[in-house]
Amino acid sequence: MEHDTPEGGDRRRVRSDALANQERVLAAAVTAVLREGRHVPMGTIAADAGVGIGTLYRHYPNREALLEALTLRAFRLVLRCAENAEDLGEPGLATLSSFLDGVISHADQLVLPLHGGPVPAAAETLAARSRVHQALQRILDRGRRDGTIRADVTTRDIILLGALLAQRLPNDGGPDQAHRRLKAFFLDGLAPRARAKSSPEAKSRSRSE
Repeated sequence: MEHDTPEGGDRRRVRSDALANQERVLAAAVTAVLREGRHVPMGTIAADAGVGIGTLYRHYPNREALLEALTLRAFRLVLRCAENAEDLGEPGLATLSSFLDGVISHADQLVLPLHGGPVPAAAETLAARSRVHQALQRILDRGRRDGTIRADVTTRDIILLGALLAQRLPNDGGPDQAHRRLKAFFLDGLAPRARAKSSPEAKSRSRSE
């Protein structure tokens, strides 16, 4: 019994180190895929992650397994953005705005089908995608109840919008206001028509025309 705690501590440290190494590999893989495309050599990813090619293949036996892991990681990031936005307790449209801000902030971490990634196949990845749809549906339902989001907006509309806003522009040296400016225009169109026409942004545009 005297050795249970140290051994348990050792196991936890080993597990923690393994998870940290795995995340380092996935982060390097995301950067490499977004930089060079999904056919980037596995050796390049291993070098970027600072691990041997054998280590990479032990975790991910082929390119498809690695890309599936990147897709799962991306869906989990998007889900976290949606749940964090929900937790703010704002009206539906403001919640959606917060969600899209999170997606834009994580644009350099997203390898998803609409970004050129593979179509998900693993049950865990499909489940994560379903949870994203469910979270977005809750946000839209909130907006319909409080009158801030028009009734014909679908979760697919929001997913397409998020995918567009998360695309980095050519020669984009870093985050700027362009994506959030576009987001504001898009969200203006998601509001009910009567509300959109009476919004401060709409009035300002009307006066300038």
